[in-house]
Parts: sequence; structure tokens; C-alpha cells
Amino acid sequence: MAARKAVQARQAEPRREPTPQKPVKAARPSPTPKKTKYLRASQIYERLNAAYPDAKCALDHQNPLQLLVATILSAQSTDKMVNLITPALFKRCKTARDFAAIDTSELEAMIHSSGFFRNKAKSIKAASRIIAEEHRGQVPATMEELLKLPGVARKTANVVLGVAFGKAEGVVVDTHVLRLARRLDFSKEERPDKIEQDLMQLFPRDQWIQLAHLLIHHGRSKCIAIRPKCAECPIEDLCYSADKTV
Repeated sequence: MAARKAVQARQAEPRREPTPQKPVKAARPSPTPKKTKYLRASQIYERLNAAYPDAKCALDHQNPLQLLVATILSAQSTDKMVNLITPALFKRCKTARDFAAIDTSELEAMIHSSGFFRNKAKSIKAASRIIAEEHRGQVPATMEELLKLPGVARKTANVVLGVAFGKAEGVVVDTHVLRLARRLDFSKEERPDKIEQDLMQLFPRDQWIQLAHLLIHHGRSKCIAIRPKCAECPIEDLCYSADKTV
């Protein structure tokens, strides 16, 4: 009798509906397989190349020496600012000996607006002296010799080698390339030299020079540091960044 009453009591209880669960937003798939990673990198390169067919070095120059000086000046500055400085500077100094001989205070005054002008003036004069005395006034065309010049690290050397001599010895990693390499999952590293190695492994050598131009151009025009313009981006569907605004 007691068992029958218990069954009847349970049958009389209202049925409880299951608590609805909040929908879980699916994460965008990440291209982890190596084959997919290389294919995606190739697609990104091709799209950027189509979007920016005229992408090139933005520093105004007429020879390797001018490019070297302009690149040294561009550290912690902008190409636009450097291009405002160099016309008068290049008119005043036409050879490596001219840069080595110019009075330090005069050089500092001419490049003051680029920032860190004292260190830059010191590097320009010292590098120019070595070029004049050890390289017959010609900027060396090898990574090894360029890295021996004061004020020249891999970024500057890669710019000079790639733009002035057409030599792909590495990939230029400036602030834009660093940001985009991480956003596009080309690299998880933070150091420029490590990011450069990842880019060199991911892209074929004949794309290294133009790759930097494309990433820099895209970083300036669309994939900016704060609130990137993802709605206008030609590679939005290939990007998995948490910084996306769409």
C-alpha cells in the first residue's frame, strides 16, 4: 500500500523542464596542420600582393648610402618624418666621407626631429667612416659586413640588402611586421630575430623582400595597432586574431 502511494505521488508531481543552456560561441578554426599553414600563408601573400601591387620601401633615396642613412634615421621614427629630413641632409652630404667629416653638432641639428638624434648622428658618422676607409666609399653588400657597421642590426641590413642590392638574406621585421606576424599566427615569438626566422621558414626565399613591403603597407593602411580596419581587410577571412573588430 505504501509503495503504491509513493508511485502515485511521483506521478502527480509536475514534470520539470530541463534548464536551457546558453549557446556556446564556436571558436574560429585554427590552421594547425603544417600543410594548411603553408597554404594559408601563400593565400595571404597572394591577396596582399594583389591588394598592394605598388608596395615598396617608403624611404626616399637614390643610392645605397642614402638608404643606409635613412634607415638608421627611421629607428623610433616614421618614414614620413625621415623623408622630410633627408633632402637637405643628402644635399649637404653626398659621400661617405662627407657624412664622416660633417661636424657632429651640425648633423645633430639636421636630424633632430627624427628623435634619438645624438645616437643616430654618432652611428651615421662612425658607419660612414668605416665605409670610406675600409670599403672605398661603397656600402658593403653582405650581411656580415653590414652588421659590423655601428648602428646597423639585422633590420637595417635587410632593408639595405633587399632594396638596394636585391639580395634576400632575411626578412625585415619592423614594428608593423612584428605586429602582423603575431596577429596572423605566422609566429608566436616576441623577439624580432625569432619572428624573422619563423617568417623565413614559412615563406619561400623569393618572397622575403616583397613580404616585408606588403606587411608594412598593410600594417599602415588597414591592420593598424589600435582598432584595425577589419571590415576593409582583404584577408579578413584568413585571420584568426583576437584583435579583430568584426
